[in-house]
Amino acid sequence: MSIKIDKNKCVGCSRCVEVCPGNLIKIDGEKKAFIKYERDCWGCTSCVKECPRGAVSFFLGADIGGRGAMLAVETKGAVRFWRVTKIDGSVQEIIVNSSDANKY
Repeated sequence: MSIKIDKNKCVGCSRCVEVCPGNLIKIDGEKKAFIKYERDCWGCTSCVKECPRGAVSFFLGADIGGRGAMLAVETKGAVRFWRVTKIDGSVQEIIVNSSDANKY
């Protein structure tokens, strides 16, 4: 299991650092998140879900049916955009509006 952090998207909010149960994510001198040893990632996806900018992606390997795709989550207000980018470059998006959680 591993994650990738896109420093170009990272805003340095440190949310990923706070939620990582393995204390694997750090902030560098530019105030950007990084993970030194991606192979040590437990695959809990806490950082992926917490990142408001979609800067943290989770590798969806063949062992979990992802065939090498990457999962990222971006939050805009009450809406979360779950994006799966496949190895062919196509993107599948799932939109979840938390304000509708108790609607039904």
